[in-house]
Amino acid sequence: MKKILIVDDNPLNLKLMREILNTADYNIVEATDGIESVVIAMKEKPDLILMDIQMPEMDGIEALKQLRLRSGLKHIPVIAVTAAAMEGDRENFLSQGFDGCVTKPFAMKDLLSAVNKQIKMETTNA
Repeated sequence: MKKILIVDDNPLNLKLMREILNTADYNIVEATDGIESVVIAMKEKPDLILMDIQMPEMDGIEALKQLRLRSGLKHIPVIAVTAAAMEGDRENFLSQGFDGCVTKPFAMKDLLSAVNKQIKMETTNA
């Protein structure tokens, strides 16, 4: 069973993503800020990370940079999950190193599609 780390400071967003991903039989671990996400990723070695962008302590962009600096974590695909939906935002996140982007509020099918695409790519490249 593939393991996904969900990172979001909003408990309702965590719950929603957890419930959606549980329907697809993913193993879920959670973090509530960027610092915690790096610590948990080092311990749990998830197959994929869903990363909120705007969080206290350390935002998602800085957390991604920290993950990419660690040899055991830099290969893990990270999808930005963000309320930023202006023209160019998606391209900005991809240029910063994210492997995908899902805009809040998201539909169940959109989240699952983004996750399944990255998991399939990782399995193919493994």
